[in-house]
Amino acid sequence: METRAPYVLIGSFVLAAIVAVFGFVYWLNNTGGIGPRTNYHVQFQGSVPGLLVGAGVLFNGIRVGEVTQLGLAPDNPRFVNATISVAATTPVRTDTKVGLDFQGLTGVPVVTLEGGVIVAKSGEPLTLVAEPGAGQSMTQAARDALRRVDSVLEDNSGPLKDTIANLKTFSEGLARNTGKVDGILAGLEKMTGGGTPAQKVTYDLRTPQNLGPADKTLAASLSIPEPTAVAMLQTQRMLFAPGGDNPGFADFLWADSIPKLVQARLIDSFENYDIAHAPLRASDLGQADYQLLVDIRRFRIATEGEARVEIGLSARVVDKNGKVVASRLVETSEKLDKVEPVAAVAAFDRAFARIAKELIGWTVQAV
Repeated sequence: METRAPYVLIGSFVLAAIVAVFGFVYWLNNTGGIGPRTNYHVQFQGSVPGLLVGAGVLFNGIRVGEVTQLGLAPDNPRFVNATISVAATTPVRTDTKVGLDFQGLTGVPVVTLEGGVIVAKSGEPLTLVAEPGAGQSMTQAARDALRRVDSVLEDNSGPLKDTIANLKTFSEGLARNTGKVDGILAGLEKMTGGGTPAQKVTYDLRTPQNLGPADKTLAASLSIPEPTAVAMLQTQRMLFAPGGDNPGFADFLWADSIPKLVQARLIDSFENYDIAHAPLRASDLGQADYQLLVDIRRFRIATEGEARVEIGLSARVVDKNGKVVASRLVETSEKLDKVEPVAAVAAFDRAFARIAKELIGWTVQAV
């Protein structure tokens, strides 16, 4: 006897299982969820492009529920009413901010909830109102902004045209007066000390060569320390009496400060007189038998009356015990035909040659 298979019963069971699985998935991912739910009414003041029933609801970026119902407001078709179902533990407040966000490459819309501190009264139905423009995408916002810009440009087309015409006139005026503008800017730059600084010109003091035969030489060791001088003479600039600067000497510099320059040329002069017994700087020699101490009194151009170069030194020969062996004032001047750097340096060379020759002869006699 052949057994008849219960195909109807098996088919019914399979269909019931499929329906149960789909129902469970729908319940788990939509209105059912896990745990108790709370429904809230949300109103959007504008379009909500792409929002569908079943779309996610995020609170501070965390998914807490879904959209369960969507529809237009019957009293104002510009508004959209939505119902959301979220976990009962979600801290939704009356001032919670509502918005619409677009996620992923395809821009799937989700309802977003953020913050809030005001707790609703017990039993009072809670309606959340989204901010104006919350449903706008970036593209829509850009379109609206461009539309507003276009409206502003259209309303002000006349003034804008006049402004552009004025700018054109101004630029043409600048082009016609480029030389004058450059001159004005150069004057301002010079007045404020800007631009490339002027190159300084350095001048040296020449060592005299013809100091006469060395009939008598230094009988003991001699050193010449750096001369002393008041602060005004501690400079590389040309000095004038009366005080002040001469415009022709704005770029003038001595090769070193005046005291160091005089020290170096005095030592060179002694070497030209007698290299075998020439003195050294104090730092180059131990305890010398004698020191030639020089104080610079004048090293300047005098412009009162006849222009002239003036050099004045006071000299003392001191032994190793600090006793002054001899002292002398050495002064000279040289007429200056033209107050300009080259002529002035030449006059200083001639005046210093006389000073050096007199100082060497006196020192050799004193030591």
